[in-house]
Amino acid sequence: MMSDFSERMPRLTVPKPGTVLLWLAASLPLALSAALIFTIASLTPARADDVASGCTGKNLLAELQQNDPIKYAAILAESDKVANGKSIFWKLEKPGIRPSWLLGTMHVTDPRVLTMPKGAPEADKAADTIIVESDEILDDKKAAMALLAKPELMMFTDGSTISKFLSPADNAKLEAGLKERGIPLAAVSRMRPWMISSVVALPPCEIARKTKGAQFLDQRIAIEAAAAGKQVKGLETLGDQLQAMADLPVEFHLKSLIETLQLGDKMQDVVETMTDLYLAGDIGATMPMLKIVAPDGNDDGSDYAAFEQRIILDRNKVMAEHAAPILANGNVFMAVGALHLTGDQGLVELFRKQGFTVTAVD
Repeated sequence: MMSDFSERMPRLTVPKPGTVLLWLAASLPLALSAALIFTIASLTPARADDVASGCTGKNLLAELQQNDPIKYAAILAESDKVANGKSIFWKLEKPGIRPSWLLGTMHVTDPRVLTMPKGAPEADKAADTIIVESDEILDDKKAAMALLAKPELMMFTDGSTISKFLSPADNAKLEAGLKERGIPLAAVSRMRPWMISSVVALPPCEIARKTKGAQFLDQRIAIEAAAAGKQVKGLETLGDQLQAMADLPVEFHLKSLIETLQLGDKMQDVVETMTDLYLAGDIGATMPMLKIVAPDGNDDGSDYAAFEQRIILDRNKVMAEHAAPILANGNVFMAVGALHLTGDQGLVELFRKQGFTVTAVD
């Protein structure tokens, strides 16, 4: 089924508000939540240790193709519109310097995702310098300390709790959704909504792997490079990523948190579908898929536009600017979230504007 999506990836369009957290889960590094995953998992040891149950999600697009071929065809049509959407692995060339490489990643510990596409392991091994979103992922303890250095970005520091910002009905949804995941509301009540969301959006098997020390793809690439004596460069800090989240209205994050909780076990299907799309090189089809599975909502698009600008587009510019002097030396292997590559303001296009010839590696 997934072959139907080969060489397809959609433009980032305005979805229902409930999809925002899901896009966030795909586009932001899970290093952001790694420190808190350990904290929250410690509150629910039985759930975190339940590795035997494994990942149980199913591919929603395969189901849609069978049950609603018209809607499935609409997704295919939308996924034709994106620029630079035919690969997650790219070669960067410029006269006078050795080629560099750009890999779009999915920030999860799934063993299937840890297997890079053809040619990428060789490019990674041969590179002089490795670029990742944040080099703080080299050490979980240091990453945790970096996050704790800015507690106001993770916690309500004025004595407030998350329930203060919710209606009684939404507070009940929050408590019920957390209870289903084995997390007491009291244990996370002072956390800001995006920190809770970063954990509840993950299937139990992903949390279980991370609490047992499994590395996500970007982290493994960085750690292996450092062990080999290579330079590992970060383009931003975890604090920068937290600040980007904090710049968006808290109401926006609360809405996304509640709607993500409402998806319940269907989140496992969402993550499985995203993973299948990524493995097929078609991760951009994530957005049309998410618009289908999200809870209904009413939104004029202004909140989403702010989200796209602050969390994706602004960070694309920063990444491209910070990567430029490193790429100037050539023979670089760069690994960042795959959704940062696509579109006319994605990294592929921004590097072309820097004078690189950027071609997809099939």
